[in-house]
Amino acid sequence: MSPLSSTNPAYCYIQLFLVRFRETMQTIFEWTGYIKIFTTLFATVNPFGAVPVFIGLTGSLTKRERRRVVLTASIAVAAVLIVAALIGDSLLNFFGICIPSFKVGGGILLMLMAISMMQGRHTQTRQTPEEAQEAEDKQSIAVVPIAIPLLAGPGAISTVIIYAHASFQPVHIALIICINLIVALVTWVALHVATPISNMLGKTGINIAARLMGLLLAAIAVEFVAGGLAQLLPGLAK
Repeated sequence: MSPLSSTNPAYCYIQLFLVRFRETMQTIFEWTGYIKIFTTLFATVNPFGAVPVFIGLTGSLTKRERRRVVLTASIAVAAVLIVAALIGDSLLNFFGICIPSFKVGGGILLMLMAISMMQGRHTQTRQTPEEAQEAEDKQSIAVVPIAIPLLAGPGAISTVIIYAHASFQPVHIALIICINLIVALVTWVALHVATPISNMLGKTGINIAARLMGLLLAAIAVEFVAGGLAQLLPGLAK
């Protein structure tokens, strides 16, 4: 009997090992993709970058009122992102917008946000000066403008819709929803300890973190635009 015969027990064990190894590597690559989705969404929401604005808007509130604002804003962020994951694609179809076009538009929006983050500026795609002024006159600021559009703005919503469209498998959508919940939880933590974070990092530290996330966001924005253009103009991919 040949050493490499299919009836050889050693050969069967080797084949089984290779099959399991390929399955394991495939699973690792899939989880790596979801880690990338989380990283992208976290950089887009950027709760730590919103800390100075949050402190400015809630400076006159008591600790109890501020905790209520943090909880409400975090729940609103989770709700907006989950709704975007569930019905975002249907909404695009209703308006006749294809995903490749949305990828290009979303990628450009993310690039504008990334450039603003790398320059240490608060981008107006998240909150305009008019919205900031209006927020100072409102009694309830948890949903608008803190949750929307400061945290769950157009960039975050676009990111969720694009990644949710990658697969319509229930497991994929469920994982996207879990990622949204984790981002909302991190947002709750960041806003809950906003004052200590601001005191510890200072404006310079927060700007450095924002620039690093902006650099990451710029690279992902290029991927979005390149992927969308490759589908809209297949000749560019050759």
